[in-house]
Amino acid sequence: MFSIIQAAGWPIWPLIACSILALALVIERFISLKVAKVAPPNLLDEAMAVTRNGVPGPDVINQLEKNSALGEVLSSGMRALAQNPRCCDDELRAAMQSSGRLVAHRLERYLSALATIASAAPLLGLFGTVIGMIEIFGSQAPGGATGGNPAQLAHGISVALYNTAFGLIIAIPSLIFWRYFRARVDGFLLTLELAAERLARHLISLPK
Repeated sequence: MFSIIQAAGWPIWPLIACSILALALVIERFISLKVAKVAPPNLLDEAMAVTRNGVPGPDVINQLEKNSALGEVLSSGMRALAQNPRCCDDELRAAMQSSGRLVAHRLERYLSALATIASAAPLLGLFGTVIGMIEIFGSQAPGGATGGNPAQLAHGISVALYNTAFGLIIAIPSLIFWRYFRARVDGFLLTLELAAERLARHLISLPK
């Protein structure tokens, strides 16, 4: 591996940094976007069950808020109704939407950085290719001779090819994971929106 890095020359170091950062972001998103941390399957049914006879106490609401991202959205509606039992439908939904926007921002964290790496890695590989081509042309003897320095010529070709390949090796998985996480986040956001809508209708129907 070290011999490949040596053959690729100094332009490969930004690509190595991008690969390490991309790997860290992918691992972090896999950990953060687990179903249990975002939208546990039975949490909405449990929230509707505890509010069947009215809004629960602060301890239950706080526990629900710490449960998951979905719990954070649902608890915001309960808290709004607990603070103002006569709040209207619009006020209740506004409270849940405000919490939902914060949750959405947290779920989408680092996705733009991963997309930037997927876009920038081929350009960094192209930059390394240009550097290699410059070394190739620089290895040619002045005055139009056909000789030149074979070692420098081979090094320039190595720099060009290794950087191009390494840029694509980084960009393709980064793009795949970005699309995967983007679709996963969109699915979670739809789940949160539907769950918030169901709970809002349920809370509005409670006796004042």
